[in-house]
Amino acid sequence: MRLADTLFLTGRLAEPALRAVLSDLGIAHQVAVMNISVAALMTTRWIARRLKVPPGVDSIVIPGLCEGDVDTLQQATGLPVRKGPADVRALPEWYGREAVRAQLGPRDVRVFAEINDVQSLSRDQLIDRAQAYREDGADVVDLGLSLDRSWLQDGPPTIAALRERGLSLSIDTLDPEHIRMADAAGVDYVLSLTPATIDLAEDMRATPVLITEDPDDLARLDGMATRLEQLRRPYLLDSILAPINSGFAASLARYVEVRHRHPQAEILMGIGNLTELTEADTPGVTALLIGFCQEVGIGAVLTTEVIGWARGAVRETVLAAQIMHLAQRQARPPKHIDAGLITSRDESMRAPSERELREMQSQVSDPNYRLFADAEWLYAFNGERFVREANMYALFDQLDVDDASHAFYLGKELMKATIARGLRKAYRQEGPLDWGVLSFPEPRREDI
Repeated sequence: MRLADTLFLTGRLAEPALRAVLSDLGIAHQVAVMNISVAALMTTRWIARRLKVPPGVDSIVIPGLCEGDVDTLQQATGLPVRKGPADVRALPEWYGREAVRAQLGPRDVRVFAEINDVQSLSRDQLIDRAQAYREDGADVVDLGLSLDRSWLQDGPPTIAALRERGLSLSIDTLDPEHIRMADAAGVDYVLSLTPATIDLAEDMRATPVLITEDPDDLARLDGMATRLEQLRRPYLLDSILAPINSGFAASLARYVEVRHRHPQAEILMGIGNLTELTEADTPGVTALLIGFCQEVGIGAVLTTEVIGWARGAVRETVLAAQIMHLAQRQARPPKHIDAGLITSRDESMRAPSERELREMQSQVSDPNYRLFADAEWLYAFNGERFVREANMYALFDQLDVDDASHAFYLGKELMKATIARGLRKAYRQEGPLDWGVLSFPEPRREDI
């Protein structure tokens, strides 16, 4: 009995490459070549109006750069639809990783997302930022108080407004008055109690994070934990992550020691101490810290997005926690699970060879230019000419373009291709460059 086929959709130019890849892949398949040259220009609505599904098909794969929700196409065809990779040459890896990615989602590490200096924000600003963090995946929104302004009057109604929106909250202060206020107003966690304020725990509803003034004083941290256990109260321990050149390595060792001393305790790590104070892109820093937390069993982290290079840190932390959870469960390195934390570079720069591009050109008769880039060259061709240059200006000068809008379009695309070459990223005409979790949709003229 013949297995049902997967239907792969493509445009005219990519058809030979797709058929070659699928023949090597060895899966039951059919190919539908849509009446368009560049497959990335298709949208799911456009496909739904034109696709006639052949018999014997039980699922559909469309190019990864197609815009639109697959639900539109699923409703039109009655079949499951998936977006494949952006590049047809990545199909073997995509098939190998798809089953792994399907398991991505659960995580062991909860993410506390700090809003810094809440007294300086209006209530509406604070609510908007808190909801944005929740949409990014934060489990708890941490309300960070500055030392020089009171929030005793504005805090309770603001906390009430946040709670009405279903947000889990923590207060970030060492001040006893503000701790009492926030606890009475209904926060879920207090960051943090010290030996000087541990007595507050007796009447506190919220779960406290326990710290010591001297992070190396683990004996006092032990004593605070014992006190909370005697009160039969939940708590989290934090032995304080130190910035680089301020005891970073020793602070990692402290967390390992705290886990050794308290095998069952919940532990929190403030990873913002590193991401905010290290002038480096945060995805890699975050991935490494969350990997450490996964191994040690640190179940909560506090991050923030104050400085510019840390914008997006909440989303990155959530994704890193998902990746590290799955990697640990499968006893494997965190590689080839999800590429969202690779931002400035690509795993590989896939591009057609010049021979393949010239074969594509032989199928083209119109004057519209197709643009490609590899590690060495920029390419442009239409039905009349084929141009290869290393410099975008040298290439453009040979295209004989007079129309202003067409020149603008080619300039935009050639600049994007030049950036891709410089960073060794894959370039695809009309498609956005892949910046991982930092990716954003590229505007199109019809959006104006």
